[in-house]
Amino acid sequence: MDFRHTTKGRRAANAVAITTGLLLAVAGCGGGGSGKSDKGASSPSASATTSSGDGKASKAPESAPVLAEVKGENGLVLAVTSAKRDSGGFVTVEGTVTNNTSALWVAAEWRGDESELAKNGGSIAGASLIDQKGKKKYLILRDTSGRCLCTQFTGGVRQGAMAQWFAQFPAPPAGTTTVDFQVGSMPPASIELTDGE
Repeated sequence: MDFRHTTKGRRAANAVAITTGLLLAVAGCGGGGSGKSDKGASSPSASATTSSGDGKASKAPESAPVLAEVKGENGLVLAVTSAKRDSGGFVTVEGTVTNNTSALWVAAEWRGDESELAKNGGSIAGASLIDQKGKKKYLILRDTSGRCLCTQFTGGVRQGAMAQWFAQFPAPPAGTTTVDFQVGSMPPASIELTDGE
């Protein structure tokens, strides 16, 4: 058996396999072949992506209504998109933070002043809900090891990127429908509580 002919045969088989794989990959990206025009469809813009700081981007929810939006120093923007009471006696607040500053944002001042919260790293652990009517402040819930029930911004948020966050708090009394969400040096954001599903 001629070794040179065997090597050529393997190379040819590998080339055919690679070419077939590439053709299938390109065909799979072809838009489904429905024959309908995609003129009405909009492609997500660069501002519709989120980043959790690890370099990976994902689409932000396009239909999430903004309950409140506040702007901090140097262009940091905090938006609250949801504040729901859950049947377990707590409130889950969700939103986004957009880094319009001139550098990587690591949420250092959002982690809170308590020594127990230090192990949460760059997070939203220092956030609170303030019930003006009941004159009470609600801190973020924690697990048995002192970790907050909230988002940790691992690796920070890159300049120009948006990251989603959540935070869980004890629920104010049922009669309280509006609270102020506050974190770090950001201005308080007045939000309305809704009942979860």
